[in-house]
Amino acid sequence: MVIPKTMRAAAIDRFGDPDVLKIHELPVPEPGPGEVLIAVHTAGVGSWDAEMRGGWWPEPKRPPFPIVLGTDCSGTIAAVGSRVRRLAPGDKVYAYSFGNPKGGFYAEYAAVDAEHVAKVPEILTLKKAGAVAAIGLTAQQGVEEVLKVKRGESVVIHGASGGLGTLAVQFAKARGARVMATASGNDGMTLVRRVGADAVADGRRDDLKAAAEEFAPEGVDAVLAFAGGKELTRLLDAVRPGGRLVFPNGVEPAPRKRRGLSVESFDATPGVRELDRLGRALTKARAEIRITDEFPLEQAAKAHARVEEGHVLGKIVLRIRMR
Repeated sequence: MVIPKTMRAAAIDRFGDPDVLKIHELPVPEPGPGEVLIAVHTAGVGSWDAEMRGGWWPEPKRPPFPIVLGTDCSGTIAAVGSRVRRLAPGDKVYAYSFGNPKGGFYAEYAAVDAEHVAKVPEILTLKKAGAVAAIGLTAQQGVEEVLKVKRGESVVIHGASGGLGTLAVQFAKARGARVMATASGNDGMTLVRRVGADAVADGRRDDLKAAAEEFAPEGVDAVLAFAGGKELTRLLDAVRPGGRLVFPNGVEPAPRKRRGLSVESFDATPGVRELDRLGRALTKARAEIRITDEFPLEQAAKAHARVEEGHVLGKIVLRIRMR
């Protein structure tokens, strides 16, 4: 692969609204000894990207402008650092790196630590792989490693119609759980039924406590929450004593501790083994990855505006390369 000196990237020169995202011509980053250079095919777009564009940053020290956003992607290895042995030019890969030091994935090329990169599972196309790393790691680790869902348990996925929630439903079902999903609107409820939920409730209109008690008369065993607020508080009244609540950090308002309920928050952990486990979970579940909207790199601002509209049923992506 011939690597150019410069690349197109959607970057910001200041924090602000979606329109601060502009196409820049920037130098192609050089991979360090333990890094790889990815020719990006598809980049995921998440609410956390929009928060970073607006001025929030995961680390105390923000990088200098211009800042290239994007936390996960798929693509092809273009070059590898001198210490990298596991990957080679031409490999199809997906990656997750939050606040990547050499710039995010809204670009034609990205240099990233090889430990945050894995080969694309056979079940996925490059397009689907570009949508799944961030949401997939969060959903899989929440279900399997934090909540530790067991066969036969009654599990509620709250806020299930987004990219995170639809995958969580599928992972919990693959582990043999009975799953109730809360969603919003008829389209959201239809989607979570399609991906396998045994019962569905509308988080905006239904009495979630009553729905959960009908679903699990002896009490819900576990809740994985991707949304907070009074609806979640009401739902938790249906959890049995000794039940569990797990939610990723960033859910607002964060659920409060309550007597008789184990409450735990978590962040998705990136890494080669973690991405490999995700690949196995996706394969076992024969997971459907729904891409609700797709934008070219030049329309990154429109992609962010769509995220901020809300009611995103699945995942939004930027397509950097068409092949």
